[in-house]
Amino acid sequence: MKVCYYCGGTVEKKRIRHIHEWGEQIIIFENLPAEVCTQCGEKYLSPETIEYIDRVTSTKKPEKYARVPVISFPEKVLT
Repeated sequence: MKVCYYCGGTVEKKRIRHIHEWGEQIIIFENLPAEVCTQCGEKYLSPETIEYIDRVTSTKKPEKYARVPVISFPEKVLT
């Protein structure tokens, strides 16, 4: 891919951090190959990368763990 589907910007290959939700878990993939728009930042993952994520999500033991804070948005703020 050379042009962003959303904004028409230039897309280039990079290594990214990708946050993946798996049920109630949040898994952070580091150094993941992707194509990223230099204009809007949209990220594109190849089918092979998506297959890798699917395969290792349920089988590979994490290399490290991170604590992630969770904050709920209160309903009263919008009223």
